[in-house]
Amino acid sequence: MLSLLVLCAVIYLGNGAEQTCLPTRTTVSGSQAPSTVCSGDLIFEDNFDFFDFKKWEHENTLGGGGNWEFQWYTNNRTNSFTDGGRLVIQPTLLADRTGEGFLSSGVLNIHGGSPADQCSNPAFYGCERGGSPSNIINPIISARLRSISSFSFKYGRLEINAKMPAGDWLWPALWLLPRYNAYGTWPASGEIDLMESRGNRNLVQNGVNIGTEQIGSTLHFGPYPDLNGYPTAHYTRNAAPGNGFNNDFHRYQMEWTPDRITFKVDDVETGTINAGSGFWNRANFAGNAPGVQNPWRYGEIMAPFDQEFYIIMNNAVGGVAYFPDDASNPGGKPWSNTSPQASTDFWNGRGQWLPTWNLNTNDAALVVDYVRVWAL
Repeated sequence: MLSLLVLCAVIYLGNGAEQTCLPTRTTVSGSQAPSTVCSGDLIFEDNFDFFDFKKWEHENTLGGGGNWEFQWYTNNRTNSFTDGGRLVIQPTLLADRTGEGFLSSGVLNIHGGSPADQCSNPAFYGCERGGSPSNIINPIISARLRSISSFSFKYGRLEINAKMPAGDWLWPALWLLPRYNAYGTWPASGEIDLMESRGNRNLVQNGVNIGTEQIGSTLHFGPYPDLNGYPTAHYTRNAAPGNGFNNDFHRYQMEWTPDRITFKVDDVETGTINAGSGFWNRANFAGNAPGVQNPWRYGEIMAPFDQEFYIIMNNAVGGVAYFPDDASNPGGKPWSNTSPQASTDFWNGRGQWLPTWNLNTNDAALVVDYVRVWAL
């Protein structure tokens, strides 16, 4: 693995010319990371002319992302493929592969043998599940790709040009996680959500469309899961009514420096999170949880966002955290977030949501045109 910090250097070109390498605070790691990094350099790029498995690793898990989501993430060209210079992440139905009876009576074991087929996350029964009438096996198949081995970076500019999916209860995300968990398990080492959205075309809460017309950008940080400071670092923006983020491609952007993170869409700022006196003080953890120690006290002012993060792209479905029960949606919401059989309730309500996916088209797909990262 390569990790570097170039302060200043002179690069000698093949024709004898010299090019100054300007100072940078950007660091990189991974098999696809460049050997030299200078300020302004394009340090990672994928235009999806082909599926580059040296850059992207598929996750293989039933764990539901910690939110009991309803999908099985796997590596299959039905669910993730390149087409015309674009990456497509398309959900499908497990019942179409196994028969519907398997959902409530079968056993799905995804431990795998070869490295590429091994279960990537055993948490939340992620490597094996048995179905019952009240708790069926994850009924949706989808994909989650990550650059965990190929590329991670600290400080820089990230831009992903993508079109969001449309279909009730789809949950697309473009985001980043820490390569090494330097401050502990989630959320102590942080999470950067470049973009999250909901696929419902007409999901409304308090008079606001929170479906395809809204995207969110968020930082997650805290000493343990029940103490998360994300409400102090969360921004949303809405498109014009009737012109959701599923209708066209948009450039989702982040500029990450040693003292702030700025989120943008198509060069228009969504929000900026300044480090200020540190993220411990930002969320007033000392006042909210007296006696709990600050895990970032020996880090930089941006801690936990002073470490290298890798890129993730996925198209999730449902779960018990992201879709509020009090929002209105045509046909209602088939499950509640407190239901002990949420996945079963969701599947039983497929008469409501399945027609909205238009699976004979790519409406329900997260489509990515390119991913680019520049050094600062």
